[in-house]
Amino acid sequence: MDRLVDYIVITVYLVGVAGFGILSGGKQKSVNDYFLGGKTMSWWAVGFSIVASETSTLTFISIPGLAFKSNMHFLQLVFGYFIGRIIVSLVFIPAYYRGGLETAYDFLGRRFGPFIRKFMSSVFIVTRVLASGVRLFATSIPVHIITGWDYGVCILVIGVFTLIYTYTGGLRAVVAMDVVQLFIYVGGAALSMYIILNHLPRGWDDVMSFAVTEGANKFEVINCHFGNSLIGFLSSPYTLIGGLLGGTFLTMASHGTDQLLVQRLIGCRSARDGQKALMLDATLIVVQFLFFLVLGLCLYAFYGGVTYQQLGLASSDEIFPKFIIDNLPAGISGFVIAGVLASAMGSLSSSISSLASSTYLDLFRPARQRAGIPDDGGLFWSRLFTLLWGITLTGGAMLFTHTTNPVVELGLKIASITYGGLLGTFFLGLFFKKTGTIDACAGFISAIGTMAGVLFFTGIDYTWHTFIGCAVCIAVGNASLLARGFFRGVR
Repeated sequence: MDRLVDYIVITVYLVGVAGFGILSGGKQKSVNDYFLGGKTMSWWAVGFSIVASETSTLTFISIPGLAFKSNMHFLQLVFGYFIGRIIVSLVFIPAYYRGGLETAYDFLGRRFGPFIRKFMSSVFIVTRVLASGVRLFATSIPVHIITGWDYGVCILVIGVFTLIYTYTGGLRAVVAMDVVQLFIYVGGAALSMYIILNHLPRGWDDVMSFAVTEGANKFEVINCHFGNSLIGFLSSPYTLIGGLLGGTFLTMASHGTDQLLVQRLIGCRSARDGQKALMLDATLIVVQFLFFLVLGLCLYAFYGGVTYQQLGLASSDEIFPKFIIDNLPAGISGFVIAGVLASAMGSLSSSISSLASSTYLDLFRPARQRAGIPDDGGLFWSRLFTLLWGITLTGGAMLFTHTTNPVVELGLKIASITYGGLLGTFFLGLFFKKTGTIDACAGFISAIGTMAGVLFFTGIDYTWHTFIGCAVCIAVGNASLLARGFFRGVR
């Protein structure tokens, strides 16, 4: 009977998501309506939407698990996230609005020519498909643990219901549902924390006690230990410099060059609204990560300060799902499971919409225009690409259902290769006015090659990856410019 109540709650949530998403999207009359919400979306809704888009189910369960097994060092990276958003707000957003751009790669097309726009958009599509496919499979893991459903069923449920409202309502529906889903998954986590604190004899005092017992010092935020060598320094996760620098550059890449999030920022009414949306996101993301880390400390106290291994778990990621299964009453556990689904669907809908918009606006429509084909039926093609990418991501995730975690990690590593190069290319376009197409290509390709070597042949931590790729791209791009000038002078 308890499970029946949970299934009813989950069913109501899924049906409600589909129905509300369809209604909130309104009637789509143009491609601009479909992919940019007619550029009339409220800044506060976009801000909430960005938070939901970048919060996957893995964040929902991994961040509490991180605090459970270690401490609060992850906040150093989050502070870098905040700094990166300020830079994007001041530098990137005004540049996007000056030209009335439609995608992130439209800027590169106008700065370096159509080839660069198509090239960068294609790179985004390939890496986003890979990253989103493996992320959807990885997302199904905690859903499978909590519900007992097969991986394939988990993927289908998430994929089909997400596609329904993304296909019918476009970006406006995606943003509206992101706002709803944000409050659902945060509400589910907050209910869990409330139940834990009520269960502990002394409430928050017990959390404080376990967090500092036996030298655990789980409230430690700053890590000034940098290793005994340069490689040791670069390989240490969550150091102060690595966290701040890594978080800043990672955010500049994700929020300044990735169509997944840029699509929302250029869908606001003005550059000012886009900046307000991003600063709302910056504030909320710090609060959200802090909240999930504290939830991990509450779980640590709830289980008496033992390790996840002593609880018979394979990783710290399983600690929150275990609590949901074993300790939440019927109905509430269903609501928390709906929160897990919400975090997954918010991330997936953003991937589908951004892939469809980049495919149509950066590749398909320009090709039709060059061929002299009239630019009609845009809404039809936009919806068709949305449908195709939704099916592709769902089907692609199915391919991983019999694989192990290393394959997932490999896919995510390959996807991360491009971030530094993308950011470096945007910097070449924004700050180095004399660089041209050849220089941008040379810088980007060099960054890709360098990052492939870093990822597969060194132990350098991921917090440094975007910075290294960006630095290589800028250095090689400017070296290419100087070399071209030298050879012109020789001739």
